[in-house]
Amino acid sequence: MLSSEYIEKAEATRVRVLSEALPYIQQFAGRTVVVKYGGAAMKDSSLKATVIRDIVFLSCVGLRPVVVHGGGPEINSWLTKLGIEPQFKNGLRVTDATTMDVVEMVLVGRVNKELVSLVNQAGGKAVGLCGKDANLIMARPQGAADIGFVGEVQSIEVSILESLVKDGYIPIVSSVAADETGQAYNINADTVAGELAAALGAEKLILMTDTPGILEDYKDTSTLIPKLNISEARQLIESGVVAGGMIPKVTCCVRSLAQGVSAAHIIDGRLPHALLLEIFTDAGIGSMIVASGYRKG
Repeated sequence: MLSSEYIEKAEATRVRVLSEALPYIQQFAGRTVVVKYGGAAMKDSSLKATVIRDIVFLSCVGLRPVVVHGGGPEINSWLTKLGIEPQFKNGLRVTDATTMDVVEMVLVGRVNKELVSLVNQAGGKAVGLCGKDANLIMARPQGAADIGFVGEVQSIEVSILESLVKDGYIPIVSSVAADETGQAYNINADTVAGELAAALGAEKLILMTDTPGILEDYKDTSTLIPKLNISEARQLIESGVVAGGMIPKVTCCVRSLAQGVSAAHIIDGRLPHALLLEIFTDAGIGSMIVASGYRKG
């Protein structure tokens, strides 16, 4: 049997968290939050259910979430089933015409619609999109000739997203887009999320990852940097503290902030309810990058 002291502590914690959440709910009501959903939180079914519920929660308390997703592991799985060996160069998927067909089918046809269905089942109203819909994202080649149809964002037309979030829908966007000729391109989902956040004038860009955030020592999770500004983030890249796969994520955050996004967050999607803890508590859970002078509360 649980002791009365244990029960009182648990109740006090719940009350504190709910009490902390109120001013943030009031502050962010009506504001757009772009969430890049990926990593372990997409592969683990229990984590996936938690993330979906949290996204619906954001919508229910008045925020306007927009979700951007990739789906690398599922793409790899389907390529293998079709007898195609996944190939990468400099961290980018080599995307020939056949691979691009598989990427589009998996991201747009399977992953996107699964997420839409899960949001709807959790009580939200989701609409699935890719960059091709209403010319949401126009793509251009990334530049390297030997990686095929890997693209960059050329332009954004967010009117379809603005219409949807205004009417209470949750857009779920896959990172496939096309150029002026209709040729499809696979674009990094972090990049898409950052550019959409900037174009929407979002309050927040949140990248869900498989790391706690930005660490002073990548081997020691206790060295998490909870808050830093743009110049500090750039210095960490220059000094090598931010390295490897974290460089494009931090660069994506800095780029979105430079274009007017209020705050960018890198959080650990492996932690249940990381999304809510980062947005609605004083301490947060990951790393928040801001323009100088920004105040969270």
